[in-house]
Amino acid sequence: MPGSADETGAFGYRPLLFSIAYGMTGSVGDAEDIVQDAFLGLTRARQAGTTIADPKAYLATAVTRLGIDYLRSARVRRETYVGDWLPEPVVVPADGPGPAEHAELADSLSMAFLVLLESLSPVERAVFMLREVFGYGYPEVARTIGKTEVNCRQIFARARQRIAAGGQVRDSAPPPARRAAGEELARRFFEAAAGGDMEALLGMLAPDVVFHGDGGGKAQSLGKPATEPRRVAQLLVAGLRRVRMLGVSLRLAWVNGRPGAVMYDAEGRVASVVELDIADGVIQAIHSVVNPDKLGHLGPVTDVARLRER
Repeated sequence: MPGSADETGAFGYRPLLFSIAYGMTGSVGDAEDIVQDAFLGLTRARQAGTTIADPKAYLATAVTRLGIDYLRSARVRRETYVGDWLPEPVVVPADGPGPAEHAELADSLSMAFLVLLESLSPVERAVFMLREVFGYGYPEVARTIGKTEVNCRQIFARARQRIAAGGQVRDSAPPPARRAAGEELARRFFEAAAGGDMEALLGMLAPDVVFHGDGGGKAQSLGKPATEPRRVAQLLVAGLRRVRMLGVSLRLAWVNGRPGAVMYDAEGRVASVVELDIADGVIQAIHSVVNPDKLGHLGPVTDVARLRER
C-alpha cells in the first residue's frame, strides 16, 4: 500500500493501470503483478531523488512497456496453447458493485475483443489499445511507447486494418438500457439451458452464433468453436445437465463487462465462467472458460460473494 500523500494520489490511477495491463496480457494475475511492479518502480525512482512531474504518465508508460515485454515472452506459450485461447475472466456479481480495479475495464475489453488483439504484435497491441480503447492522443502514445508520432500513426493504421479484418474495430460496452435488457436475456438463457428448453434457446441465439470453449487441455471443453444454433443449444443443454448432476450451481454475473454467469462446484470452487456477447436482442457469441489455471484468481464462492460488500 502507498505511504506518502503523493503515492496515495497515484494509487487512484490503479483502475486505469489495471485495465491497460489486463488489455495487454489477458491475465488478471499478471496484470496485477505488472501494476505492482510499476508502483515499485515509481517508489524507487522517488527514493533515488528523481522528480516525477506526472505520476499518471509515468505509471501508464511503465505498465505499457512491461506489458509489451510480457507479450514477447508469452508468444510461444500462446502459439502452443491447446484449443481455443480465451483471456482470464474478470467477474463482477450481477447484484452488486465490483472492485475499483475493474471500473475502467467494464466499459472496454470483452473476451471477443481481447481475442482479436491476439492477432497484433506487442507494440501494435499497445498502440491500438492506448489510442482506440483509452483515447490517448498520438503525442501521448508516442511518449508512452517510445516512438515518433508518425510511426505511431502508421502502427495504429496497420493494427486497425488487422482488427477490422477480424470482424470488428471497437467493442463498446452496452449503454445502461441495453445492459438491463442483456441481463434479462442472460437470465432467460441460462434458465432455458438448465431446463432443456431447446426452442426457447434457439429463439435467443443468432443464426451465426459461435460457441468458444477454453479448457487449455486441462479440463473437458470444445476442441474447436461450435457453430449452428441447434448444435450450440444441444451442447449447452447437455453440458448443464451433466454439471447439475455433479452438484454445480450457477450465479449470474458480469464477465468482462458483458452478461454471463459463474458456475461453482459442490465445494464452492469456480468451475467455469461464461460470457455472452449480445447484439440486436440475440446472443452472437458464447465464451466459456473452464481451464482451472484461468479461474484460480476468482477464489471460492464466498470470496466472489464478498465483492458485493466492497
